[in-house]
This record gives sequence, C-alpha cells and structure tokens, in this order.
Amino acid sequence: MRHNFAGLDISSWCAKAIFFAASWYNQCNCNIQCRKVMAKKSENHIEDEEIIYVSKSELKRDAQQYQQLGINIAELGKKQREKLPLSHELVEAMALADKIRGKHDAYRRHMNYIAKVLRTTDNVEDLQKALDTLLNKNNQAEVLLNQIERIREELLSQGDSKINELLELHPSMERQKLRQLVRQANKEVKAEKPAKGYKELFQYLKEAILD
Repeated sequence: MRHNFAGLDISSWCAKAIFFAASWYNQCNCNIQCRKVMAKKSENHIEDEEIIYVSKSELKRDAQQYQQLGINIAELGKKQREKLPLSHELVEAMALADKIRGKHDAYRRHMNYIAKVLRTTDNVEDLQKALDTLLNKNNQAEVLLNQIERIREELLSQGDSKINELLELHPSMERQKLRQLVRQANKEVKAEKPAKGYKELFQYLKEAILD
C-alpha cells in the first residue's frame, strides 16, 4: 500500500534513500580499500628500497674484503705465497704485481683485477684460512725475534748475571761461547765498528732458543 502526503510518494522516496545510502556506503568502502592498497604498495616500496640498500652495502663490503685479501697476499714474499692454495691465474697475477709494485696507478688497477679474480675463485674461503694461519705464524715468529733482540741487549748490559739466567733456561748453550760473543759485541759497540760479533750473537741466540 502506498501513502501519499502532499503529493509525495513515500515508497519511492524510501527506495531512493536506500539506493543513495547504499551507493554512499560502497563509495566509502571503496575509498578505504584503495587507501589500504596504496598504503600496502608504499610499504612494499619502502621494503624494496631497504633490501636494495642493504644489498648494495653488502656488495661494497664484499668488494673491500676481496680487495684487502688481494693486497695481503701480494705483500707476502714469493716463498710464502707458495704455501697458499693459489690458482695458476692468481700466481701469474701476483708475479706481475711484484714487477709493477713501484708504478702506483698500474699497481692499483692490477689489484682491482686481482680482487675480481678472487671474487670468482671457488676456494676463496680455504685461501683466507691458509693466509690467516700463515700470518699468525709470522706474527709469532716476529714476537720471538723481538724477544731475542731484548735478550741480546740484556746480555750486553748485564754480562755474566744474564748469561747464568739464560743457561738455566737453555742448558744447551755454551757458557764460553756466550761470553766470547758478548765481549766481542760490546767492543764493537763501544768502538763503533761493524757489528759482526753483534750479529753473530743474535744468530747464536736465535738458533739456540728457536730449536
């Protein structure tokens, strides 16, 4: 049944009101969904940018590590490098590095090339471990040599008291030999002569202590 007040069709008016309300609701809901999609895209964009940024940082850090690895290997002597698992290509590259070491620009470019070769080397982890072991041994040897130099200086300044102390630690040493070398080294130092005995004393201590 339809009711008409002052010429107004109530049923028609209600239908239109419901239609407009439904349209308004759908439009609002659509706007909300669009905002969510845009926000999600924005978040994904930020995440993508962060991933790219981290990736570039890692690549840069890796490049620096390969560069430093190449420099550390190049600074070794030829005999020391023979102890490392270097490929034929790296052996030749290191030999060329030795030849052009004095040419700054050429050497820098060549080290960049060595870093690229290392980046594609399959056994780079084994190479790094072998280098670390070698450098550790070198450091230990350097510490021992410094200790021997200190002992030599103490022998020259303290004489027999230091000789007695040293013989207790290293009974294989000869007292007479030590006294002779210490006396000769002291004479050379005082007379400012070529340090033949000074060097012989160091060599004698080195052989006795390291053996």
